[in-house]
Amino acid sequence: MIMSKQEFLTSSGLEVQTLEFWLEQQWLIPEESSAGARFSDRDVARARLIGQLKSDFGVNDEGVDVILHLMDQLHGMRRALAQLQEHMGGKAG
Repeated sequence: MIMSKQEFLTSSGLEVQTLEFWLEQQWLIPEESSAGARFSDRDVARARLIGQLKSDFGVNDEGVDVILHLMDQLHGMRRALAQLQEHMGGKAG
């Protein structure tokens, strides 16, 4: 589901100041449209993860940077592996 900034704030439970900081840190990167920033369910899940890292695990801002970077790399590698498997499977058939 695609949502506006206000809908995202409601879904994620974030305060405006927190969202602005997280956007500045590029922990969240919404799609931009003529109507403004557009957020997805994936952004809500990422915001909840960041919140849990900070509140439940006491991770500081530098630690959040590292964790998110590693997670993004992992997801990128998984996508690349899936594409490779799909490509290899197509040639084998």
